[in-house]
Amino acid sequence: MARSTNTQFAVAVHVLTYLAGTTGHPVSSDKLSASTQVNPVHVRRVLGPLRNAGLVASHPGAHGGWLLARGARDITLAEIWRILQGGDPVLAMHDPDPACATARTVQSALTALDGIIADAITARLESVTVHDVVAGRTEHPRPPGATNSPILPAATTPSS
Repeated sequence: MARSTNTQFAVAVHVLTYLAGTTGHPVSSDKLSASTQVNPVHVRRVLGPLRNAGLVASHPGAHGGWLLARGARDITLAEIWRILQGGDPVLAMHDPDPACATARTVQSALTALDGIIADAITARLESVTVHDVVAGRTEHPRPPGATNSPILPAATTPSS
């Protein structure tokens, strides 16, 4: 699988999924760091904007840590994406020579495509909640506005 240099979204989904699996007791940054295999400082940097947006809460002290502030069914991956990605480009852009006609054409095309791709990503992520990730139901997400019925089709047996 290709790896992006920006891991904030993946770390956030991992951490929120982990927190959704805990019931009412705060989880330390160190424990979340061990699970995600990233530095605790990075975990806290990812969680800061999520706390500011009301997705998680932090509790100080020896037995403190992080908790979900909202239900896992109420947090879409699109919301996480928007909080962390904001209006940043999805496609990495370079700084080409503005005097070059090819550079201007490519930059214009990639900028237009970036908006289309960002909209498609957000639309797809809108149909997946943290609860869906916990339940392993991300393969065929429900359309936005659908009920919380299972996403994956019922298991079938092969016909003879």
